Amino acid sequence: MRCPSCSFPDTKVVDSRSAEDGAAIRRRRECLSCGFRFTTYERIGEAPLIVIKRDGSSEVFDHEKLLRGLLSACTKRPVSHDQLEALINSIEIDLAASQQREITSSELGNKVMAKLSSIDEVAYIRFMSVYKDFGSVDEFASALKDIS
Repeated sequence: MRCPSCSFPDTKVVDSRSAEDGAAIRRRRECLSCGFRFTTYERIGEAPLIVIKRDGSSEVFDHEKLLRGLLSACTKRPVSHDQLEALINSIEIDLAASQQREITSSELGNKVMAKLSSIDEVAYIRFMSVYKDFGSVDEFASALKDIS
C-alpha cells in the first residue's frame, strides 16, 4: 500500500476492525517513511454486479461512481461521507443477499432514492432531479407533489 502523502511503498497497519456495516474491513495505516496516517477499506472480491443502463448497455457497478453522484447531491448539506458510504454499503449488502448479479439502473436509482430520502430530503430531491432527467418544470413539480 503506497502512502497517499509521500508515495512511499511501505506502510504498517495500526488498527484493523470490521467496518460498521460488516461489508468491509477498516484498516488504519501509517507510512513507515513520513508517519502519515490514513484509512483504507477492504472488501471481499466477488463476482461483479452488472448495471443495465437505459440504452441497453451494461457496465460493472462502480461504488466510487455512485459515491461521486451522492456527494454531488449532498453538496452543502449536513450529510457525512460516512453516511453515504453506509448507504452504498447497505445497498451492496442487500444485492449480495438477494444474489442478484444484474440490476437495471432504474432499480438501482430507486434503491438509492429510498435510502437517501430518510437521510436528507434536499439531497434526495437533487439526486432525483438528475436521476429522473426531467424534461420540463411541470414534470419536476409533479414529482415534488408526489413526495409531499
